[in-house]
Amino acid sequence: MVKHKNSRQKGKGNGYRKKNYKHSRKNSFKGKPKKVDGEDYKFVRKMKTIQRNTENEEIQRKRLQIEARSLKRKEKFTLGYQEEEEESGNEEENDYYDKVLSMLNVSSKVSKAIETSSEEDDSNDENETQSDNLDNDDEAIDEDTTDADEEIPPKRNKLTDNSEEFESEADDEEGNLSDADKVDSESEEKTESPDDPYLTHLDYDLSPELYNNVAKECEYEEICEHKIISWTVLGRLLVNIPRSDKSQNSEPATKKKFLLLEDEEKFATEGKFPEKVSLRDANLNDLYLKSRLQKHAVMLNRKILGDKLETDLALTNLQAELFSIINNYQDLYMPQRTFENSEEIRFTYCLHAMNHVLKSYTKVTQHNAKMSKGSESSSKAKKNQEIFRDQGLVRPKILIILPFKSAAYHVINMLIELLVPELAGKVINHKRYVEEFTGGELEFPQKNPKPEDYEKIFSGNSDDNFRIGISVTKKCLKLYSEFYSADFIVASPLGLRMIIGAAGDEKRDYDFLASIEMLIIDQMDVILSQNWLHLLHIFDHLHLNLQTRKNTDFARVRSWCVNGWSRFYRQTLLFSNHDLPEFVSLLSRQCRNYRGSVRVANPITVGSVQNVSVQIHQVFHRIEVKSLETANDTRFEYFVRTILPRFKAPFMAHCLIFVPNYFDFVRIRNYFKKESISFVQVCEYTEDAKMARARDMFYHSGAHFMLYTERAHFYRRTRIKGIRHIVMYQPPSWPHFYPELLNLMQTSYQNPRDGLEAHTSITVLYTKYDALQTAAILGTEQTAGMLRSSKLTHTVVKEK
Repeated sequence: MVKHKNSRQKGKGNGYRKKNYKHSRKNSFKGKPKKVDGEDYKFVRKMKTIQRNTENEEIQRKRLQIEARSLKRKEKFTLGYQEEEEESGNEEENDYYDKVLSMLNVSSKVSKAIETSSEEDDSNDENETQSDNLDNDDEAIDEDTTDADEEIPPKRNKLTDNSEEFESEADDEEGNLSDADKVDSESEEKTESPDDPYLTHLDYDLSPELYNNVAKECEYEEICEHKIISWTVLGRLLVNIPRSDKSQNSEPATKKKFLLLEDEEKFATEGKFPEKVSLRDANLNDLYLKSRLQKHAVMLNRKILGDKLETDLALTNLQAELFSIINNYQDLYMPQRTFENSEEIRFTYCLHAMNHVLKSYTKVTQHNAKMSKGSESSSKAKKNQEIFRDQGLVRPKILIILPFKSAAYHVINMLIELLVPELAGKVINHKRYVEEFTGGELEFPQKNPKPEDYEKIFSGNSDDNFRIGISVTKKCLKLYSEFYSADFIVASPLGLRMIIGAAGDEKRDYDFLASIEMLIIDQMDVILSQNWLHLLHIFDHLHLNLQTRKNTDFARVRSWCVNGWSRFYRQTLLFSNHDLPEFVSLLSRQCRNYRGSVRVANPITVGSVQNVSVQIHQVFHRIEVKSLETANDTRFEYFVRTILPRFKAPFMAHCLIFVPNYFDFVRIRNYFKKESISFVQVCEYTEDAKMARARDMFYHSGAHFMLYTERAHFYRRTRIKGIRHIVMYQPPSWPHFYPELLNLMQTSYQNPRDGLEAHTSITVLYTKYDALQTAAILGTEQTAGMLRSSKLTHTVVKEK
């Protein structure tokens, strides 16, 4: 058999194929009783070929129509098709196919009916036609229909916002979102308004004059136009708007620079003074909020505030004034955060941050859809190249810095409620998030309870080492995203410091901070009590040059970001319970927003001294200093030479020296050891056993002095008993610490056996740089009078 087969292939191969070809040709007309000659056969073959080619073209046309309609429906908002252009295009297309169909005596009504049919009918008709074409055995016709019958793979539009796609596993957890769903650019949204603050803030470069001013290494106030505004709730606002050399007024429209080639370059408008708006349900759309956020925002705000929010209002008066400022993309420093208004403030900046991210996401997906269309000419694509610049060097846009996991838990929950309030599997890694950010609560004693503010600050998980990336898509939110794939980064100063590292560390990374567009720091007073240097270290690593460019698509990076101007576009929001020089310095030195800054600065009418319950003479010593650099040395010399000798006498025993700064504490401790002065020490690093022994020695006259730090009091809030005299090396950063310490001098906390009942005093040292802390204790008016006075010593007596 093998030999016979080989012989057939070698010797009779041609005849064998010829015989089968004739057989196949004969069978192709099987079932047709009428015989045709050569001429009739050619005519029938020609007409059949024309008819089938026309059918194949019709299949291809319908397939393209189906794909175009589907893509147009999904990208209706982003592509902005004009109905007139679509109708004119359809007319030209129909004219062409009408001519073809007329050759075969086929009515054009058939094609029109096909065009108006549903997608399901189109797909069914297409499948039936394809099955008919598969039965054709004519070789020439099969060759013509090969391309038409091949399936066209759907185009995949991917969010290229400097990040990789979600893993397939993540897509399943997101609710099986397809790429088409992600490209759907919210057809219910209005066309982007040129007056949208998001666009006016980010879409244009700075003018050379404005850039030269904001880039100067000088005080921020020197290049700004100043104005004081008074609002109902926030009160007195100090507004600073940077101006160019040629203009001292805000320009009404975007400035234009005319170039040589008849092109014009638009520059960013200078900042405008904020205008208070009245927010009601009907007006939320006028504030450029994404429509999907409006309904969720009203529902969430009512859930949080309850009766505090009026039924006909979307936001409270405080939220309305805050949003009027931050939606203008200006920096804000508000030192009037309290436990009562903390939820209102948190809701306002979370709403603004989520609105910013969703606008950025929509803009990127719109541009992705336009770029994937691929129908633009090369000249037009080159002209629109600048339009597609919609990203930073890396993806993370929002950085929220918080002191504890409990605070982060509230913020993240609020972001979830704003985007996907129903959850239902739309929050990835939610279970892991709940497990890590809850629990670990402190147990507060029932007997001798802690102060109310202490329990509110440390309620929940008080871990200060955390960081989490959050990615936002249209329909879901992913927690624990890798930083370079995240839109939000919520972290503590310590958590970020451990990643950033220090110079010389082998593993360190800070590129994810290169394109932060919004920085929010809440509870700055608590962060100051943790470690202020960690926060300053983060500011030093914002907007630095990239170490690696693997996560960057420079074709999509905004020009001002490539120029290294990101810090002039960053909006910074700072919130604190009280005003301190460190916070004011952070605003003036580290925040260079070209849109300007707003500082809430209200005079203090009633200081915390009103809460002092003991009748005692409070002596304030003003120390004259020449500069801030020499203030620490001058204060130490004044304390050692003038104050300390008075309290070394035996009748001045039980003296508590309160030191807010840890470095000053170390300096005084070393001096006491060198001079062999009897003292005990309690700082934030003191172990519980040593602290108990120090308190016992101080109470029973075993030590003359006790060195006590402010951070130790903040974290433990211990009641030190036996205090007869208090020397405050510097006014406390927390104003209510002043009455807390003075009230420990009540009779109930004293040792009746020390024989010093008649000897009590309070001494406070301050300089002109401590004006804010002193004003929080005594009030703004009285502090101003003390600073202007020629006397260096002032005594305050608590009225009965």
